[in-house]
Parts: sequence; C-alpha cells; structure tokens
Amino acid sequence: SGGARMQEALFSLMQMAKTSAKLALLGKKGLPYISMLTDPTTGGVTASFAMLGDINIAEPGALIGFAGPRVVKETIGKDLPEGFQTSEFVLEHGFLDFIVKRKNLKDKISQFLDMTMPVTETKTAVAK
Repeated sequence: SGGARMQEALFSLMQMAKTSAKLALLGKKGLPYISMLTDPTTGGVTASFAMLGDINIAEPGALIGFAGPRVVKETIGKDLPEGFQTSEFVLEHGFLDFIVKRKNLKDKISQFLDMTMPVTETKTAVAK
C-alpha cells in the first residue's frame, strides 16, 4: 500500500483501525497473521496493520516507512543513511522477520504456517 490517501478522508483511516482490531481478534483465536510488505508500503498502513504481523515479511528492496524519503529529509533537514527505508534497512533494525523474493513466497508462507499452526488430525493425515 502507498498509504491512505487524503482524498479517501476519514473512511480510509477508520478502515485501518477496524483492520487492526480484527487482527487482534484473530490473534485471540490463536491464528497467525503473516504480513507481506511490498513496494511501496508507506503511510498509515505502516503505522497500523502492516507491522502487526506475527511474522513480517518484505520483498527485496521494498520502500517501507511512514513518510517517503524526500519528505523525511525535508522535515529533518539532513541526509538519510544509505538504503534508508528499504526492506533491508528495516530488517537490520529489527522491524522485519524475513525478506523473501516473490517467487519463493508460497513455499516460505507454507513453512511458516506449518511452524505456527497447531497439529490437527487433518494436517497429520495429509502429511502421511
């Protein structure tokens, strides 16, 4: 997501809060939330449900942040560190769990679900 647009007004901001609340209910049910951050993931989405995952994954080189690099630089009046707001920078600073190429995403998510979901009779039967 490129964030909630101003022209979408209050409705889009309200939807982010509703989504975050539903994710809390999902967690209470013991179901994992895997968040996939693509390029770009910015704005309120980053400040709300994008970073709430039990597992947060990003694609390589994705722009991830609240405001874009130009806005941040103009606001603080300083040059930003190399690679600032890339998925690699965000991973290095502890806000992501993994960086995964899209072509490997299906297999990786399947592995995560196998690790996080409880063993059921159906899952055990399928594995045999």
